[in-house]
Amino acid sequence: MARATRHGLVSSAPARALYELAADVSRWPALFAPSVHAHYLELGDRTERFRLWASVNGEVKTWVSRRELDPDGLRIRFRQEVSAAPIASMSGEWIFVPLPGGGTEIVLLHEFTAVGDDPATVDWINSALDRNSPVELAALARVAELATDVEDVLFSFTDTATLACSAEQAYAFIHRADHWPDLLPHVRRVDLRTDSAGVQDLEMDTLTADGSAHTTRSVRVCVPGELIAYKQVVPPRLLLGHSGRWEFTGTADGAVVTAEHTVLIDPEAVEAQLGAGATLADARRFLRTALGGNSRTTLEYAQKHAG
Repeated sequence: MARATRHGLVSSAPARALYELAADVSRWPALFAPSVHAHYLELGDRTERFRLWASVNGEVKTWVSRRELDPDGLRIRFRQEVSAAPIASMSGEWIFVPLPGGGTEIVLLHEFTAVGDDPATVDWINSALDRNSPVELAALARVAELATDVEDVLFSFTDTATLACSAEQAYAFIHRADHWPDLLPHVRRVDLRTDSAGVQDLEMDTLTADGSAHTTRSVRVCVPGELIAYKQVVPPRLLLGHSGRWEFTGTADGAVVTAEHTVLIDPEAVEAQLGAGATLADARRFLRTALGGNSRTTLEYAQKHAG
């Protein structure tokens, strides 16, 4: 038996800005608290398929979805092609309704069936939707309502290195983060747990280039030898969101490793963290230097200990 839910929010932001945020799945891990990692399988002008990993009632689940994008009608329709138990099927729609005065009513619809149609399972799914949907709606509104261009606060950058070791060796160094306090100068403490599906929970104390210390907690999705994607569930104070990934490619000369970061700056924290008069541009430079520097240091030590 199919069930339907409806969640909504009224935002002062224009419908187009909200639609474009929701339409870009690659930004979801930094934008939406439940999202951990998104991987495109097909990408067209109006249709796309992707695999998403996300926290659902405290568990990391993964599924494959197909979406139909309607930028003219400001709608995004979605259907899970491969759902994660106890969900048997899931579909729905994002709708952005322009309001007089320039605001928007955001509507998020879901229709689902539960494995076995068990009442407890139905309650579990409803609970997940009631928890995640308002969080996602609020995140869209918060970012779109910022008195700045979205690109000023939500952006990505990468660092790439060619290492004189195999891709498997480089992957193993990043994967075994529990060894990092003994190997990396900017890591002070690590608590690493891995579940049966290979999803990792990583808590870490690190130092930035200016000597400041912070504690972060991340969820990591690991594809052996190829990819480690992560989402910081406890980001530094300067950030509202931070996600990233390590990609490993074997070559005739060794391994090419790319470290990517996607960050969402908290404008209200910039001066508190960087000093009076600090701007978003200062924050972007600081993050590029601090996060990129840590990634480059990690890659240097990966080669040193794997080679």
